[in-house]
Amino acid sequence: ELRDDLYLERATLYNQTGQYEKAMELIDARKFHPWEGGEGKVPAQYQLCRVELAKEYISKGKYEHAIELLKACLIYPHNLGEGKLSGAQENDFNYWLGIAYEALGDIDKANMYWELAKDGIQEPAAAIFYNDQKPDKIFYQGMALLKLKRFEEADGRFERLIAYGKKHLNDKIKMDYFAVSLPDLLIWEDDLTFRNRIHCLYLQGLGYLGKTNAEKSIQMLSEAAKLDVNHQGVQQHLRMAGSVNAFVKM
Repeated sequence: ELRDDLYLERATLYNQTGQYEKAMELIDARKFHPWEGGEGKVPAQYQLCRVELAKEYISKGKYEHAIELLKACLIYPHNLGEGKLSGAQENDFNYWLGIAYEALGDIDKANMYWELAKDGIQEPAAAIFYNDQKPDKIFYQGMALLKLKRFEEADGRFERLIAYGKKHLNDKIKMDYFAVSLPDLLIWEDDLTFRNRIHCLYLQGLGYLGKTNAEKSIQMLSEAAKLDVNHQGVQQHLRMAGSVNAFVKM
């Protein structure tokens, strides 16, 4: 209760075990303060529980509730202890907002959010620093392009994820300086090389998921999960790959 980092770990565990309402309750009830190595962590959990709850609401036909949660992801309340970075990528939030509005029959608003979701940095990169673009943002660019029926462009996003993951899977990552924005103070070569392998498996899993190759996606994501059972992006998209029929309809 006294330490922000440990309090957040508890909320994170609730997110990891699918208790999203409990995680949201804990995060919303606390005023967080910045700490070394904690950059981006509180907003990540604040957003994750809302996105996952929104997806549950969409599956139950509670589209207005989903929209409310997803729009909250676009704003950082003061209690998170940090502001939103300029140029923050919000492809996933916008994609799911489009899905919710489509389900409500508001195609104009759905297309508006998918147009927003399709934009952003298109080239995958090593995710070493907390403000580096996460690969799922490129995945949701592709997903939005699919909804806009721009299939060739969408496939290009997914192919880039797969190609990068294959090319850099066995890279040795060296860091010859100390950077305060490294997540969890991962400054040692072995840690970064290990994290890079997980990252590259994750990229491939996302790419194959976008191409609706659920079997290959599950293979890549499961391999990543064996290396890091706590990788929340892997957890989220393994669930999506496991329900590929529902996923394809979306």
